[in-house]
Amino acid sequence: MSIFHLRGIFRTPLMIKTVIFVLYFLCGTECSGQQMPDGFAIEPIHDELFERIKGKSFKKDCTTSRDSLRYIRLLHYDFNGIVRNGEMICNHRIANDIVEIFHQLYKARYPIERVVLVDDFNADDEASMAANNTSCFNFRYVAGTRIVSRHGLGLAVDINPKYNPHVKSASQAAPSQYRIDHNDLCYKLFIQHGFKWGGDWKHSKDYQHFEK
Repeated sequence: MSIFHLRGIFRTPLMIKTVIFVLYFLCGTECSGQQMPDGFAIEPIHDELFERIKGKSFKKDCTTSRDSLRYIRLLHYDFNGIVRNGEMICNHRIANDIVEIFHQLYKARYPIERVVLVDDFNADDEASMAANNTSCFNFRYVAGTRIVSRHGLGLAVDINPKYNPHVKSASQAAPSQYRIDHNDLCYKLFIQHGFKWGGDWKHSKDYQHFEK
């Protein structure tokens, strides 16, 4: 139904805006009609969640708008083969990609040790990586610049970072059964969805990192 049909039913602009607002929150995403798999959801950043991230991943100088972010609920298998509830904040532009990718990983029982908000580590990236936490949004600038990083925009995801480090060269990365490479399912799914992989960078290797 178009906005013109709505005008024929609802007589005032305020009524139309109210209906659109309700539909938006019922959808939890851009009203694409996509059916969410069981255990997965895309939601706006509601007030309770915003209080949880404010001053942490959503820093005082954050230039990424709250409205541009989405809260993802998902399922994943940990390293012991146990199903876990995960959560992630990302940009609305990749929200559907994230659900589709992680649903495929879940169906394949792909092991991901932990998926919680970086705010559980007071938005400390080093602490989050040490805990092998898979995460996305954490506002920051590229070092030495005023350019917002892809993580700062919610457009980059780090997968099992403890076993997929950011190193200067491939020779510095110790072998691991959880290492992402070109044959890895995680790599294949992210690439299929138009992401770029840090493991393909020329001047350093960031095996955990996928960005769009």
